[in-house]
Amino acid sequence: MINELRAVNIGICGLGTVGGGTFSLLQNHEELLAARAGTSVKVKHVGARRDNPECPTGDTPVSRDIFDVARDPDVHVLVEMIGGTTVARELVEAALRAGKHVVTANKALIAEAGNELFALAAQHGVALRYEAAVAGGIPIIKALREGLAGNEIHWLAGIINGTGNFILTEMRDKGRAFDEVLKEAQALGYAEADPTFDVEGIDAAHKLVILASLAFGIPMSVDAVFAEGITKLTPEDLGYAEELGYRVKHLGVAKQSSEGIELRVHPTLIPESRLLANVNGVKNAVLVEGDAVGPTLYYGAGAGAQPTASAVVADIVDLARELAAGQLCPVPSLGVAPEALKSPSFVSMSDVVTPWYLRLEAEDRPGVMSEVTSLLGEQGISIEALIQKAPGTGQTRVPVIVITNAARQGDLETAVAAIEALPTITGTIARIRVESLDG
Repeated sequence: MINELRAVNIGICGLGTVGGGTFSLLQNHEELLAARAGTSVKVKHVGARRDNPECPTGDTPVSRDIFDVARDPDVHVLVEMIGGTTVARELVEAALRAGKHVVTANKALIAEAGNELFALAAQHGVALRYEAAVAGGIPIIKALREGLAGNEIHWLAGIINGTGNFILTEMRDKGRAFDEVLKEAQALGYAEADPTFDVEGIDAAHKLVILASLAFGIPMSVDAVFAEGITKLTPEDLGYAEELGYRVKHLGVAKQSSEGIELRVHPTLIPESRLLANVNGVKNAVLVEGDAVGPTLYYGAGAGAQPTASAVVADIVDLARELAAGQLCPVPSLGVAPEALKSPSFVSMSDVVTPWYLRLEAEDRPGVMSEVTSLLGEQGISIEALIQKAPGTGQTRVPVIVITNAARQGDLETAVAAIEALPTITGTIARIRVESLDG
């Protein structure tokens, strides 16, 4: 029995930024963690294809074949930090089949293969923990699975990608173009050489799948998420949003209603008075509304070696406590028993209803706005706010900015297509959804 041992032995696979941070945190806080876990927690084995000069491993054995860690009979908990969804999945499956508990920060793996991996863990009587997979050091998984267990969750909305938030903050505060800020984000290490996952919303979509599964008691449904990135946003749009009392953020939104579940990631106008509107730089934040508690906000560092390692080690300590007691905590991986998972019905994006921000370039002459208003009205869409800029010297066209009342996306698209066809309108109309985030 594990509780008869003097230590819970950890095997770490992957010694990059987060793996190295986890190793260091376990070493530096060894006495503190032992006191909190009720048993010693020791790194017994490391699997890494290359060394990390910033993380010396000392006397800890290091294997170049990471599967050696999964095969090591002395390892009780395997920590997967290699990333990706192919080798990482094989490694996690091997560890679970070998009767080892697994801790991971791999959001893509959990979002895409979590249903199968949770079932495999249950089959072998072991745990698969993933607190670090969403929002770095913010304990949002624990909050949804445990702290808010007494609530029916109505909706959640989050800034869950620090790279995108950094880019939008710089564009808004300094009027810089997207491409320029992206290059700086890459130089600072916030964005990868290929930033597609961050700037096109894929990373946030993976995280939203995990949050929605916990919030609504549904299986992981990565194909159900609508994802739109931030590459088309301009400093002008962020500036006009400010004039109207909004900030633009890249949000992941999950809502459930009688119509079904909405899962969407996209740029969003938020009233500047809302807390989420004031989350800047690389920080993350998630706003959750439960029926009993109302709105609750979780804010902090969403990435980085130490914040993410903090979440990994929290899972390790939880497991160590349970193993020292000789019994795993019966909290299911998705917060409800597998047989209680709902079969979700998802709302089509064309049926999603939100207010909208529209920016169009129009001829500066009488009657143009009347035509625009009429075409919106034909789809039952009314205007809440409007800015029409005065033309500069020699200009015959002006930008017009509109905030609509709540409109079904399909109706909005029909109206926009008709407006773009007017001879008095030039080019494509920029459009961004608006969320009030009222609790």
